Amino acid sequence: MAGDVETAPGAGEREEETRLARVALRFTAFTEKWLPDAFGFVLVGTFIVFALGLATGESPTALADAWGEGFWSLIEFTLQMAMIIIGGYAVAVSAPVARLIARLAQVPRTPRAAITFTAAVAMISAYLNWAFSLVFTAILAKEIARVVRGVDYRAIGAMAFLGLGTVWAQGFSGSAALQVASPASSPEAVQKVIAEGRNGEGIIPLTDTIFTWQSLVSTLVVFLVALTTAWFLAPTAARARTAEDLGIELRPLLEDRQEKQTATRRPGDWLEHSPLFAILTGLLGLWYLVRHFASAEGNPIAALDLNTVILILLLLALCLHWRPIRMADAVRRGAPAASGVLLQFPFYGAIFGMIAFTGLSKQIAGWLVSVSDEVLFAPLIAVYSAVLGVFVPSGGSKWVIEAPYVIGAANQLNVDQGWMVVVYDLAEASANFLQPFWMLPTLAVLGLKARDIMGYTFAMFLACFPVVLVLVTVFAQI
Repeated sequence: MAGDVETAPGAGEREEETRLARVALRFTAFTEKWLPDAFGFVLVGTFIVFALGLATGESPTALADAWGEGFWSLIEFTLQMAMIIIGGYAVAVSAPVARLIARLAQVPRTPRAAITFTAAVAMISAYLNWAFSLVFTAILAKEIARVVRGVDYRAIGAMAFLGLGTVWAQGFSGSAALQVASPASSPEAVQKVIAEGRNGEGIIPLTDTIFTWQSLVSTLVVFLVALTTAWFLAPTAARARTAEDLGIELRPLLEDRQEKQTATRRPGDWLEHSPLFAILTGLLGLWYLVRHFASAEGNPIAALDLNTVILILLLLALCLHWRPIRMADAVRRGAPAASGVLLQFPFYGAIFGMIAFTGLSKQIAGWLVSVSDEVLFAPLIAVYSAVLGVFVPSGGSKWVIEAPYVIGAANQLNVDQGWMVVVYDLAEASANFLQPFWMLPTLAVLGLKARDIMGYTFAMFLACFPVVLVLVTVFAQI
């Protein structure tokens, strides 16, 4: 059932929307002409760091050696990130979740409500798991655009990505927080600098990062600001471009599922189509998880590291798909979304090597300390993290690059290490509005290109990032 087309707003609102749309279109035109793709960013970033190393007195040979030494330093983390993407995709495309999406798509009745509702779902789901959100909300946006007449497909597509630009890093799958909480995921060089400020303890538990009250309040404020901005960013009916206008065909989600599940079976395929071992594996995994969290010495949250998140996703996907053949098919379809991680993360590791395995990290830490104090350090790091995020579009691997000197400077200024992880998370997420890397899975589902939505994401950046700077500055004094 389609919703009613929203009536046109007043003249003042039309003027405001036109101004925002003009800014968005100018920014989109700039990015289309001048910015490289995500892999180009990491290559450019490599030589920016190399030049920075030369400027600080490092020899070219030392930088080259450090680049090679760091190239494989993130190999375990690379696999973890790829598995999170694939696991999140497999959960999102399961039949029960597809039925849930079809029901949720009936909630909004007007184009403006549809865009705002999609924004809310994107942020809530990203807080739970960013990889699941990328696919789940994209499928939801596609179904809403089919059901609600007159919704702007570009705007709702941008809102489907909103969680990755706002709250994901403060949630249960935030890479930096999970990484510093797990010895297996955090490089030895990062653990060493953490230990210097924590009496020899090389990890920071989640209770000291994303689950502090300052972090929770900041996340809520960013959520409300982004939701309000989504409401005002929605274009009027006269300016909207629907999926049909863009030449994109939208088919009913449940019909697609029924067609895909109709397959010819051979007698020998009973194991692939039987839920027996999916159920048994799910029960085995549940048994392990109960024991795993129970062994956390009264703090189950501390047991939630990257490996545990991946295991939960895969077990949930297996149980939701019910039959092994459906699970295997979902993983095959989700694997291409992880190709960028597999290609680019080793190069991020090489950048990390040039920073962590030379004197460059101490030089940068010295600069940050010299121009800041306990109050100014947090907003300075926030701005720096957002800028670096344009070149290194990954919360986890970028954190590895920044951690040695951010934590090192925090130790010198007596700033809480856990708070600096929160500051990093809040600022790093905003950078995702400015580069297309993490948009790719969402765009693939929607059939859009980055240029179609980046005008809207840039407008959202202008609304959210100043709020982040105020939050990290105010809470730094508490």
